[in-house]
Amino acid sequence: MPKYKISHFNSLTSTQDKAKEFAKKGLSGVIIISNIQTKGRGRFKRKWHSSKGGLWMSIVLKPKNTENLQLLTFAAAVAVVKSIKKLTNINAKIKWPNDVHYKGKKLCGILTEGIFGKENCVVVGIGLNVNQDNFPDGIKNIAASLKTINGKEVNIKESMKIIIGQFSNLYENYYNKNKFDKILREWKKYSDTIGKNVKVISRNKLWNGKAVGLDENCSLSVKLKNKKIIKIAEGDIKIRY
Repeated sequence: MPKYKISHFNSLTSTQDKAKEFAKKGLSGVIIISNIQTKGRGRFKRKWHSSKGGLWMSIVLKPKNTENLQLLTFAAAVAVVKSIKKLTNINAKIKWPNDVHYKGKKLCGILTEGIFGKENCVVVGIGLNVNQDNFPDGIKNIAASLKTINGKEVNIKESMKIIIGQFSNLYENYYNKNKFDKILREWKKYSDTIGKNVKVISRNKLWNGKAVGLDENCSLSVKLKNKKIIKIAEGDIKIRY
């Protein structure tokens, strides 16, 4: 694993919040890990259930390029999928834009946030359900952990090391060298979105169509029933399996 300074906490409101504190002090190359998060969040400030048994971490980086942050989310998703395969032999997939799923159930969410000022930093948050046995009523039908799928406990520290190793390889060799097409190629390899019929909810609009591609900005191309192709830069999708 590349050399990062790891700060481990028993409980935090959010590893993203703590990571931002570090970033504002000018620190980078730091990984914040917490056993639990009391106010974990995903995109659009949605609550993320973060009980003991999961891997909750945020990585503070100072990338050369801060204009293509969605690609860091994509790189993190690829790193997680590859790591899950290595750890458990589970074939997880990536759902656009930032989730890792197994058979339609969510295993992992990724949140990338920029801190811009005197020095630009980026925080990549990864929340992976590892050893939880159950989930709250509101999400129990749509969430899974590696343990609920595989029936075995997985070493969380080992999971963190493998994910960081995979992510760092993509970050150093592709992202920081502007080889963005290689990240997109890897992402497409593990995507369960391209080629699927989807329902798209974006800025209070709703479309039904087929996900047919991805552009260099990570926007999703969706072909509607009238054959028109629209590009979705942000929003939610439901995949029709």
